[in-house]
Amino acid sequence: MNIKIGWIIPILIIIIIGISLSLSNKDDNEKIDEVEIMDGKHNVVINVKDYGEIYLELDADVAPITVTNFIYLANKNFYDGITFHRIIEGFMIQGGDPTGTGYNGSGTTIKGEFAANGIENSISHTRGTISMARNSTDYDSASSQFFIVHQDSTFLDGDYAAFGHVTKGMEVVDKIAETAEPIDNNGLIAEDKQPVIESVKVID
Repeated sequence: MNIKIGWIIPILIIIIIGISLSLSNKDDNEKIDEVEIMDGKHNVVINVKDYGEIYLELDADVAPITVTNFIYLANKNFYDGITFHRIIEGFMIQGGDPTGTGYNGSGTTIKGEFAANGIENSISHTRGTISMARNSTDYDSASSQFFIVHQDSTFLDGDYAAFGHVTKGMEVVDKIAETAEPIDNNGLIAEDKQPVIESVKVID
């Protein structure tokens, strides 16, 4: 994989903006407040059609609200059939929007667990980290959209809620990232080419 610094920096800036602008929750913007907040480590597996399985360990001791929200949605089968709609090789793969456009979420939003929002988060955005996307103007706007870091992107630390990391199946993330064909500079994938998440299952 060849990454040319001359173009990757401006593209990454565009992508960060793109992540932020694409996470506006157009539903009721309700805050999640009726679910018991979790702690400890939790394992999940994302099954991506025609690609394989991505196993992750989520850390609710670092990001309890974020992990609780993700597992709650997984247990409700919210992610089943949803796609990875935005993919940038060398940066990240992003999914979790039920419309596949980047502009929608689950109908609820959560507290952003990161330093810029006054919450310590020790998980760095290194290769294989899973983190939440959000609106650029609202730290507490994360909903259901998440991204998995393809290559180290520590410049995101402190501004996005990282909440776990891939433990097995990073080759699946690589294949998704390296074979994607974005149709714009924000990494948007054509609807009929978006990798489909068949399920997100909680293992323990």
